[in-house]
Amino acid sequence: MTNHAVLSASASHRWLNCPPSVRLTEDMPDVNSEFALEGTDAHELCAYLVEKALGRNARDPTEDLAFYNHEMQDCAEEYCNYVMEQIEKARGYSRDPTVLVEQRLDFSKWVPEGFGTGDCLIVADGLLQVIDYKHGLGVLVDADYNPQMMCYALGALEMFDGLYDFDKVTMTIFQPRKHNISTFEIEKTELLKWAENVLAPKAELAFKGEGDMQSGKHCQFCKLK
Repeated sequence: MTNHAVLSASASHRWLNCPPSVRLTEDMPDVNSEFALEGTDAHELCAYLVEKALGRNARDPTEDLAFYNHEMQDCAEEYCNYVMEQIEKARGYSRDPTVLVEQRLDFSKWVPEGFGTGDCLIVADGLLQVIDYKHGLGVLVDADYNPQMMCYALGALEMFDGLYDFDKVTMTIFQPRKHNISTFEIEKTELLKWAENVLAPKAELAFKGEGDMQSGKHCQFCKLK
């Protein structure tokens, strides 16, 4: 398996709305914009600060970050503070909640070869929270029924359902440059129903390169455009 999923969670809004776009664009070269590279740097810094705050061994990546600046440092510190606040709240569920940073999540039960990376997972009996950092300044990202976050939540369910007891999943998008913290809570049963009835059928079409082409907002970042 490659390091890049054919049906990535980050592009799920596009392939859910236009399944054939995946195979139609797979041979087109990927172009990493400076915005994407900046976001990668910000994620590395965020992960480091959270690991450090948790008392774990982590290497400071700052000197290797091409886009590092004071604004990125401030944003990463805001994110770290938010995560630590959520961990403290989780201690109301369990004295020692599980906290995973930059965790690979497998949702291939519903999406062929589907996997992604969760920026932070906080888990305890009664709580499963997935937090995603967005460094982008252009588009305000909403967590409500966000397919990327729901794919990550399914991957988290695969890891922890049966080990912990919870009925709901909480998904949070932390987007400091837009002053946006968007949180969405969904019943586990509703999430699984969406996965079976919506996600899996569309993912199968997309993986095969079948289905109908549809235009819309999801075309914005499509290589076909």
